[in-house]
Amino acid sequence: MRFIGARYFPFSYAGTERVPPGPLVVAANHFSHLDPVMVSLAVGRPIRYLAVDELYGRSEFFDRLTFWLGAIPMSRSRAPVGALRLALAELAAGGTVGLYPEGMRVWVWGEARPKRGAAWLARRAGVPLLPVAVAGSEEAMGRGTARVSRRPIHVEVGDPLYPADFARVPDPLGSMTAEWARRVAEALQRAYGSSAS
Repeated sequence: MRFIGARYFPFSYAGTERVPPGPLVVAANHFSHLDPVMVSLAVGRPIRYLAVDELYGRSEFFDRLTFWLGAIPMSRSRAPVGALRLALAELAAGGTVGLYPEGMRVWVWGEARPKRGAAWLARRAGVPLLPVAVAGSEEAMGRGTARVSRRPIHVEVGDPLYPADFARVPDPLGSMTAEWARRVAEALQRAYGSSAS
């Protein structure tokens, strides 16, 4: 996939040296269906993504591909107890789990208030939370289109957040989530310039 991505897209990434060893929760912003692949390439390891169950049932190819890649279906309408158990088991086994705190693909950064699920999972498992910023995927295959265009995509891996650093603040999950959003916003601003907010 790294070979295909580099050949088809002007794909670049930075910050790979910041990826800590061991189990990890990866949290990225979400513009496109391409994001899981691009984030995995930048992080440099297989990632099991939590994916809302409403994505399934439209395309047999998509369903088979995402299950083959290890996606963990998660309900948006009821408590995702089974999905969270699978995610925690993956982390306990030393794996990597990916989430999109915005909860959906967005048109622009800042459109959706980030949810606390990534921080909760990292804190519950006692593993780092890795902020990742994806820029340009909205031009390559953004929300509202099924076509893929050859546009530059840049992924920046941020410094990991450690749950222990937030243990004594009044709202650990809220503080971790806010810090995740701040770091992603700064990375997007570097990628886009002054147009990112």
